[in-house]
Amino acid sequence: MKHKIIPVTKKKDIPKEYCDNPIGLLLEYQNLDRPFEPYSEAQLLIGMCMDNRKHLHMPDNFAFIIRSGGANLRYSEFKVSFAISVGQVGHIVLIGHNHCGMVNLVSRKEEFINGLVKRAGWKKEAAEEHFMNLALMHEIGNEIDFIVSETNRLRQRYPKIKVAPLYYRVEDNRLFCIC
Repeated sequence: MKHKIIPVTKKKDIPKEYCDNPIGLLLEYQNLDRPFEPYSEAQLLIGMCMDNRKHLHMPDNFAFIIRSGGANLRYSEFKVSFAISVGQVGHIVLIGHNHCGMVNLVSRKEEFINGLVKRAGWKKEAAEEHFMNLALMHEIGNEIDFIVSETNRLRQRYPKIKVAPLYYRVEDNRLFCIC
């Protein structure tokens, strides 16, 4: 399925379903330089990639953040449930990004294995087995398709929670809506 990437360069670009809630606020803080407001409690949960090139511009205490390769929250579901139940958030954003390392992991197999051998002191056979046992669990395919599918999974799992798929462009630190 082909998804549209919608730039947010002014407030009216924010989809109506995200206006006047924490998802719209995040878009305003990141892309529109909205002045920060003080928060004493998290307003939303952000699931985003562990990639070091991504930085969100938002106030302190505004969000819980779970960073995981490819923004894959399948193995962080207890933390998601905690943010909803104990942290009392009612909104989640999943942020995928361009140039994600979790796309086409097979192409990085040798780099992965050699890195564990050289940097971590692993035996080559153990590093190969580690890659072969876990790479498919963490491969996300296409970044946008994965974020949309993960958004749909979380919407089914938590039907009262508003879940939004967003896309982060590494080159300019901008967030985009995925429709």
